[in-house]
Amino acid sequence: MGSQEVLGQAARLASFGLILQVLFRLITFVLNAFILRFLSKEIVGVVNVRLTLLYSTTLFLAREAFRRACLSGVTQRDWSQTLNLLWLTVPLGVFWSLFLGWVWLQLLEVPDPYVVPHYATGVVLFGLSAVIELLGEPFWVLAQAHMFVKLKVIAESLSVILKSILTAFLVLWLPHWGLYIFSLAQLFYTTVLVLCYVTYFTKLLGSPESAKLQTLPVSRITDLLPNITRSGAFINWKEAKLTWSFFKQSFLKQILTEGERYVMTFLNVLNFGDQGPVLLRSYCFYVLLLAINGVTECFTFAAMSKEEVDRYNFVMLALSSSFLVLSYLLTRWCGSVGFILANCFNMGIRITQSLCFIHRYYRRSPHRPLAGLRLSPVLLGAFALGGGVTAVSEVFFCCEQGWPARLAHIAVGAFCLGATLGTAFLTETKLIRFLRTQLGVPRRTDKMT
Repeated sequence: MGSQEVLGQAARLASFGLILQVLFRLITFVLNAFILRFLSKEIVGVVNVRLTLLYSTTLFLAREAFRRACLSGVTQRDWSQTLNLLWLTVPLGVFWSLFLGWVWLQLLEVPDPYVVPHYATGVVLFGLSAVIELLGEPFWVLAQAHMFVKLKVIAESLSVILKSILTAFLVLWLPHWGLYIFSLAQLFYTTVLVLCYVTYFTKLLGSPESAKLQTLPVSRITDLLPNITRSGAFINWKEAKLTWSFFKQSFLKQILTEGERYVMTFLNVLNFGDQGPVLLRSYCFYVLLLAINGVTECFTFAAMSKEEVDRYNFVMLALSSSFLVLSYLLTRWCGSVGFILANCFNMGIRITQSLCFIHRYYRRSPHRPLAGLRLSPVLLGAFALGGGVTAVSEVFFCCEQGWPARLAHIAVGAFCLGATLGTAFLTETKLIRFLRTQLGVPRRTDKMT
């Protein structure tokens, strides 16, 4: 597979990943709106903050470093040793699920059993679901390394859709089950996800005429199971050391990126009061900072030496303490919006650190990658105009004048969104050209020739 083809596959994978994330968020939003008609907001809050955080933290600590190490740019590797290393995520996941489950049940404040019943069972089942998902880790990494884009899209989409259907059915018919509903749905989700990968590889490796089989480093489904290699080594120790190095970085990253949710969990802050609209506006600004930080920090970590990464992590660790203090102060002053403002401050500091590094890195080069942060004045004007129009629309149409006025406000917002996207399409020509090239979308002139 040529470098250009690999880049195209990576672009498609990233695009499908973005579409999936938008789809999943939309499904989650609609599902939560439906659930709140039948269950209390306290139960939904415990699931979306506490139990989901337990599940995601267990997975992150158990597999993130392994994924980064096993998908690093090494062209020659013994896949038997790599797969053996990946199977270690399962016992590691068992350890983290037990430890974090103990923390969630013994150190954190347990919700009122009359308001949120079956909390302990929910903790156990969400931890178990994380362990089940780790059973598919070798299959996931193998699929990711060989760019099986459709498999990822189908497996994750099918799992989320079936989970949503099961959740809606149980909420509608058995609302008194409470946390049992979400726990069973989570177990069902991870089981379906793992079965999709296992079933795909079982069928693929069982059909010798498959063209994809020629590119895989395994020929039988049993080759994916733990085994002793010909060299007698169970794992590649260089790969294991790389995993440990990534784990130290990932551990700090988890604290910094999930800081808001950890603070909410440990302080038991789940009630946003009457700050809904302000909360959402603040979060939109936070999402913008997340997007910028994702790009800049990705390059920074990729280009830094080990010594620079260690210094950077030390600075971030020092800043995390100031973030916690700022979160506490802003929460007392601004309520729940204070959490988001503190995270905006945290993201702003990290972006500044990355921008300084990128500027120094390209100081003696003719390339100026940071120029991409400067948007077209026309596009900035479109953003400002759209914000002004929607603000006026909110005054006249939203939100106490009935559904016709609300629909008119939504229509105004949709028009402004379309106009802004159209402006971006006409002004951000380099971005559009890159997307056309990497996603394989031919221009109209290409079709004519």
